[in-house]
Amino acid sequence: MLRRRLAPRLATLLRSHPVVALLGPRQVGKTTLARMVGDEVARAALYLDLERPSDRAKLADPELFLAKQTRRLTILDEVQRLPELFPVLRSLVDERIRAGEKAGQFLVLGSASRDLLQQSSESLAGRIAFLELAPFTLDEIDRPRRPTNIERLWLRGGFPDSYLAHDDDTSREWREQFVQTYLTRDLPQLGLRLPSEQVGRLWAMLAHGQSDPLNAARLAAGLGLSGNTVRHYLDVLTDLFMVRQLEPWSGNSKKRLVKAPRVYVRDSGLLHALAGIVDVDMLFGHPLCGPSWEGFVLENSLAQLPTPWRASYYRTSAQAEIDLVLEGPHRQIWAVEIKRTLSPVLGRGFHNGFADIGATRGFVVIPEGKRFPLAKDVEAVPLREWIEELGELHR
Repeated sequence: MLRRRLAPRLATLLRSHPVVALLGPRQVGKTTLARMVGDEVARAALYLDLERPSDRAKLADPELFLAKQTRRLTILDEVQRLPELFPVLRSLVDERIRAGEKAGQFLVLGSASRDLLQQSSESLAGRIAFLELAPFTLDEIDRPRRPTNIERLWLRGGFPDSYLAHDDDTSREWREQFVQTYLTRDLPQLGLRLPSEQVGRLWAMLAHGQSDPLNAARLAAGLGLSGNTVRHYLDVLTDLFMVRQLEPWSGNSKKRLVKAPRVYVRDSGLLHALAGIVDVDMLFGHPLCGPSWEGFVLENSLAQLPTPWRASYYRTSAQAEIDLVLEGPHRQIWAVEIKRTLSPVLGRGFHNGFADIGATRGFVVIPEGKRFPLAKDVEAVPLREWIEELGELHR
């Protein structure tokens, strides 16, 4: 029910594209949203779960079976299990376009593997639209008359079964089981033959280094692996939406810039499970409190960002730093700091970075309170208002 806010976006894409890919991690609600929207935009939509042997058997001859589903939306769940379907879909789509059926033919769901993205991009270029379904974000579950407990979303993260759990202990148990199952069952089912113990240790190390610039050599030394292997594992976790690599700002500068991406465990609830943080009291006293809050605000912010906008971070070897740089149309450049305090103070590093990137506006995102000016063209903005402001960029 909570995912209903995203339904109009998916329905719009289905009405304008022959193929739509709904991508995101497992257990995030892709199937629920797809079936709900499928019932709304098409009568008698056909749903096939490609992890179910009986449904896979129907596609023994995919061209023969799918060719019969004309004027009908076909939903293919966990489509990365059959990447050979994409050339068939391209052929069917082209044939149906010539017959006048231009949109709403296929909705494919995938757990965001790299193979899925590559296959669909190559085979269906110009015919497919992508929509990412992330875990719950603040704008999705917040209500004006019944505002969300932000600390609950921050602690538990946005996976539906975790956020909606009866209590914090049940939520924590779900997240711990999710991590274990993901490593031992889901990665192999996605076709990724990786050693679960080493990937798990890397995941935990990334959690304890939340928001740090990538140091592959240090991680490799701790795991007894090569730097290239660590980067491969990291890329896999990134492709599966478990980890985010925020790239450094790449504009012109005379200063020496840090060139490694910053690495975040994307869901704050999984971050806390990996770090052994069990409740809000423990979180407030933990060294990860600040980095965890930064990652939480970052994910909620980027979930709102329209496609033309780009996100990066700025840091020099002299430690001048801006948590988030947002670049948009008409040469808009926003410098964003994320603080877990109601009385933020801007350091020299922020002011130097603000000038260096040519920022047009500056924001310091704080947990709550009222908006107020901090310096010329720089404002402190409470999180809820900040999310609303980013949402306005879509209009």
